[in-house]
Amino acid sequence: MGFCMRFESISNYRKRSISDFLLAFIFTCLALLADGLLAAPAIIPRPPEIAATSYILIDALTGQIIIEENADEPLPPASLTKIMTAYIAVEEIINGNLSLADEIHISEKAWRMEGSKMFVGVNSQVSVEDLLRGIIIQSGNDASVAVAEHIAGSEEAFADMMNQYGEVLGMSNSFFMNSSGLDTEAYYNTMSARDLSLLAQATISRHASFYPMYAEREFTYNGIRQTNRNSLLFRDRNIDGMKTGWTDAAGYCLVASAERDGMRLISVVMGTSSEESRAIETQKLMTYGFRYFETHKLYDSNQILANVPVWSGKNSSVDLGIEDEVYVTIPRGRSQTMEATVDIDEIIHAPLSNGQVMGVVNVTLDEDTVFRGNIISMQEIERGGILKRFIDWLTLLVNNLFG
Repeated sequence: MGFCMRFESISNYRKRSISDFLLAFIFTCLALLADGLLAAPAIIPRPPEIAATSYILIDALTGQIIIEENADEPLPPASLTKIMTAYIAVEEIINGNLSLADEIHISEKAWRMEGSKMFVGVNSQVSVEDLLRGIIIQSGNDASVAVAEHIAGSEEAFADMMNQYGEVLGMSNSFFMNSSGLDTEAYYNTMSARDLSLLAQATISRHASFYPMYAEREFTYNGIRQTNRNSLLFRDRNIDGMKTGWTDAAGYCLVASAERDGMRLISVVMGTSSEESRAIETQKLMTYGFRYFETHKLYDSNQILANVPVWSGKNSSVDLGIEDEVYVTIPRGRSQTMEATVDIDEIIHAPLSNGQVMGVVNVTLDEDTVFRGNIISMQEIERGGILKRFIDWLTLLVNNLFG
């Protein structure tokens, strides 16, 4: 793991012996020398100035925020709305309520939609797969309404579904009234940059087999070829999605994701002044994130962190560890300067169940907590026999009296 770890007792608060502190000090010094921790820390400049009303940059794997500004303000999202429309459609596919091959009837309402279109024909039948591409690549308002009506019966009912999904995803500053993001004089959708980053993160992690659609550069339907409006797909090899948006009220918006050297970032910019501006501001965010930060793996799943004594059990010790993989976002090159503190009870008695929470591990970098999680028992430890329990009781008694 490459960083220091120390153990603290949280029960009884007994003082350790001088020898314990000396050993801890020696091991810490050896770790510092071996890992070269005495080197000067990496210098990270302040974040770039971003010409947008609202923006955010997060690590897609950890959810850690790298940069944000005005990220919780509800703003008109324009066609960024369609990320949620596509998200619900894919959820319906995953849940078995829809398939890519299903044919969807195109209503007159869907056909008459203004703004960007897929150019579906009224009363025609179009596959779910084509409509998804029409939503994601062509930003078709007609395709969005057709999918919404098919799933929920009406666009209004689908908007209710969008709000319910938003609540489940923790999108606390979003409200949907239609599936396309098209503004009217009477109403428009609202979403925050933070909420959009959460939605993008869920799309990438939950819909991994569908996410490549967001990287497709063009789609032809009904003899009409349209290119993806995300210009960064054509000029930045690390960008592999997601979605653009524009209306007079929203300005030029872009949610983008990029992957480089094992790190995936998600950026959101809202309210920029032009198509070129949203691309430039997005690249500023991505460049800063990749240059100065990294996604670091702290622990493997079921990684053992310590073996500690167990009293009154059939076994005399138990392995303690972490159940799931743990990743953190840290300044690039600083992984060796993290320190982990494990807090567990000083005296552990059997019985213990496999997976029982035994304490916590707290990982810090420059006194800032980067991870805090449970330490669990990696084995079941049954209670020992009468003789074993008596011997352990007597040993503890002697230790208390003379230790």
